[in-house]
Amino acid sequence: MNYHNSAQPISVRNPRSGEIDYEFTAPSSAELASLACRLKDKQPAWQLAGVESRIKVLRAWQESLLQHQSDIVAALTLDTGRNVLATQEFFGLMASIDRWCELAPDLLKQGSVQAKAMPDVEIFGDVAPYPLLGAISPWNFPLLLSFIDVTPALLAGCGAVIKPSEVTPRFAEPLAASIAAVPELNEVLAIIPGDGATGADLIQHADVIAFTGSVATGRKVAIAAAENFIPAFLELGGKDPVVVLPGADLDRATTSILRASVSATGQACQSLERIYVHESDLTEFTERLVAKTEQVELTKDDPNKGSVGPLIFARQAEIIQSQLQDALSKGAKVEVGGEVIGVNNAYWVAPTVLSNVNHGMKIMTEETFGPVMPIMAYSSVEEAIRLANDTVYGLSAAVFAADEASALEVARQINAGGVSVNDAGMTSMVFETAKNAFACSGMGPSRVGPEGLTRFLRRKSLYVNRGNVTPQSVFDESSST
Repeated sequence: MNYHNSAQPISVRNPRSGEIDYEFTAPSSAELASLACRLKDKQPAWQLAGVESRIKVLRAWQESLLQHQSDIVAALTLDTGRNVLATQEFFGLMASIDRWCELAPDLLKQGSVQAKAMPDVEIFGDVAPYPLLGAISPWNFPLLLSFIDVTPALLAGCGAVIKPSEVTPRFAEPLAASIAAVPELNEVLAIIPGDGATGADLIQHADVIAFTGSVATGRKVAIAAAENFIPAFLELGGKDPVVVLPGADLDRATTSILRASVSATGQACQSLERIYVHESDLTEFTERLVAKTEQVELTKDDPNKGSVGPLIFARQAEIIQSQLQDALSKGAKVEVGGEVIGVNNAYWVAPTVLSNVNHGMKIMTEETFGPVMPIMAYSSVEEAIRLANDTVYGLSAAVFAADEASALEVARQINAGGVSVNDAGMTSMVFETAKNAFACSGMGPSRVGPEGLTRFLRRKSLYVNRGNVTPQSVFDESSST
């Protein structure tokens, strides 16, 4: 469904060409209110249909997605400037639907227990899904992160509205067409491109909010949700550290760290942004990482060659440039890269390795969200742990060591929700267990593991008394003497 109002169209920049080549009009407050009302009206039937029925609908949607695959991937490629990752996002969504469809029936099973205080009472468990989820998604993985919360919520029995980022809205149109082709899904799910005002409006109509984005905006979302007395599940920024312990396999470490730092141009929440290496390994580690980084190519000259694409959000170029200038002015050294390349309002960052950095530099304390790898030496394991935890963030981290026991000992002391051991970025690859964000990196239950679905359910207990009822006379004051 298309929404139009009298507001000015929102212009959208192409991250590869730098041109403004797309525009859309956000829904008015009245149109959004009407949409939310329609979805809420249909949600009870969706809930009562049962999980097997909902699975059947999502399976039908997978077929529709495949029929619209070329259009969705083409739009996603324009949105992000990425070819391979656009296709990977599409099939990542397909795999996520498979995973949640397999898990949902067991997660939604309810049992009963006998009350210990009253043996004649049996307590039946029950659940009530939130009627409408408002999902406000970011620009770095527009498709996957639009549905990372929505897919399990739909299976839990919720309706949902997705507000994708105004930076990457093109994919919403072909995606909406795939949803419209499945009438049962179309009754409880909508995707509506809009700006920050649209997101603020959505909070007024939703029963639960899932937000992925910056800490600054996340704070605003949390406050607005609290004022409306609805829960907000927030996945925010990170400044993910990696600790390389003495004697670690440096070839393995540098290969993993490079991948986890520059994949998706470093525009991923689980990207590594701080590297701590023991002083005895510093020179060899740096040499190995630099040599491997020099082999990484930009896709700037040919979108079909290279692996590091453009910056999706133009403002990110300013942030990265500012952090690099700050670091260099304070004594950091560029080992490779170090350049933000602007071509007709399109921006590229050569994968960069920095040395001689410290925590007095923004590059070590503020989120970079780009392919920049600052390396800092440490002299003791205690110092490495202290440095890793010297942050306002706590999303994920990594540890490399010669033996697993040493790595796990350090991993347990790092304040982050997911810590990869002898690899990096594993939180984007495996999803079986829960992980919580620490500090400013987020709020609310885990979006992976069983809680990824059960957080959209309110728990109920139904008390059935098969014995005698308690008369009022037991509370008679005269009977106590």
